Amino acid sequence: MKMTNEQKYRLIEQAEPGEIASLQEKVKQCHWRQTFHIQPSTGLLNDPNGFSYYQGEYHLFYQWFPLGTDHGMKYWYHLKSKDLVTWDNAGIGITPGDTFDSHGAYSGSALEHEGKLYMLYTGNTRDENWIRHPYQCMAVMDESGLITKWEHPVISNVPEGYTDHFRDPKLWKDGDSFYCVIGAQRTNATGCVVLYRSTDLHSWQFEGEIRTGLESFGYMWECPDYFELDGSGVLVFSPQGLEPSGDEYHNIYQSGYIIGKPLNTETRTLEHGAFRELDRGFDFYAPQTMVDPQGRRIMVAWMGLPDIDSPTDPNGWAHCLTLPRELILHEGKLLQRPVPELTALRRKREDRVADTLSSERKTYEGFTGTAYELICEVDLLSAKAFGIEFRASATERTVIKYDAVSRKLVLDRSQSGEPVAASYGEVRQCAWNEDHIKLHLFVDMSSVEIFVNDGEEVFTSRIFPHPESDEIHFFADKGEALFQAVKWGFTE
Repeated sequence: MKMTNEQKYRLIEQAEPGEIASLQEKVKQCHWRQTFHIQPSTGLLNDPNGFSYYQGEYHLFYQWFPLGTDHGMKYWYHLKSKDLVTWDNAGIGITPGDTFDSHGAYSGSALEHEGKLYMLYTGNTRDENWIRHPYQCMAVMDESGLITKWEHPVISNVPEGYTDHFRDPKLWKDGDSFYCVIGAQRTNATGCVVLYRSTDLHSWQFEGEIRTGLESFGYMWECPDYFELDGSGVLVFSPQGLEPSGDEYHNIYQSGYIIGKPLNTETRTLEHGAFRELDRGFDFYAPQTMVDPQGRRIMVAWMGLPDIDSPTDPNGWAHCLTLPRELILHEGKLLQRPVPELTALRRKREDRVADTLSSERKTYEGFTGTAYELICEVDLLSAKAFGIEFRASATERTVIKYDAVSRKLVLDRSQSGEPVAASYGEVRQCAWNEDHIKLHLFVDMSSVEIFVNDGEEVFTSRIFPHPESDEIHFFADKGEALFQAVKWGFTE
């Protein structure tokens, strides 16, 4: 049952007696709880926020509505990690409910400066007519971990020419200046990104819109993130309102990037190539990046999408975050690779297989499970297709395959279990032209992340099979394929 606005915009302390305990009990009964992904204890998780490195630890926050699976009163929930693998709960980071974030502490980012962590976020408010008024607010974490919100917003109005869809500031520093990009909607209902500049993090100057070649590209651009990688300028954002085109833009909303020369902050011009989707799967949105002490550009995203119901809603929780991925620039394209620290998840048991399949489907000893890492390298000899069915049983399976006839990689979740967003289609695919394929899968209780040829393509998806669907099948159609695979479980 959907909540009323009054119920959705309550703070935790306004919960009814027993309400949170009842939610926790529902969550406990859910067999789709993840084993190695960040997920909420109760309620709804969405965008990653404030991803940063401060005082020897990675800090990551996420949007959290604790009292249900609606998009209600959002908090920033705080996690810390020394290795990007094991995350410690640090509790609520930013609590909404004040004048300038009365209806939620919405998305934003973080930057270390002079020994403190500055967190710039969108304060969501609604007036008596339920009209949105966004403010860009600042909170600061000191060395003791105490987070203090500034009393007044640092950007208190929306510039002329833009609507109240104005949010998700992403901070960076260049020379003596601080910059942030903000996702915006023009008054003609087209999406864009605007630029602000500051010398002190307190006072911010509106510089204007970033000039791209995408004048009419959806009706809103959320969660922008600008950074430079190997001498190129990269703008990542999540456009809403794109129509499907060929194999692209089939999810309700997209996330992707444009790459070109570094942004000229004086002219605000970004010369760039084509927009590319970051992920080929079903559930990927609102990515955010940071640079760590090793100089790596690391990205985390929401493994979910707005305006989509989740099969876990009746269990009192929804959504999770992706695994951290390092971004590599290669021939004008971003590759995504799971950070090497994730090998720490592997337990001692290691299963290996090498075989030639000839127009057949086979299973192998040790190749079962509900949470594991699997690397499979394939040479297509004469087969018309090769693939892996995982989280499989007599009635359920999720399939990743290469179709050599159509030259496409295909992810099919039409038989994955409980359907999710089926009206947007249950197959995702992209062009692929190599007969040697490396498939690197991270399978969890209700998700899969598939990295193809070391991150040339990635398929990220939630799946909701029965717990007993734990088989792994390898198959070749109409011919031969040579493959080898190795699998690690995540339990002893």
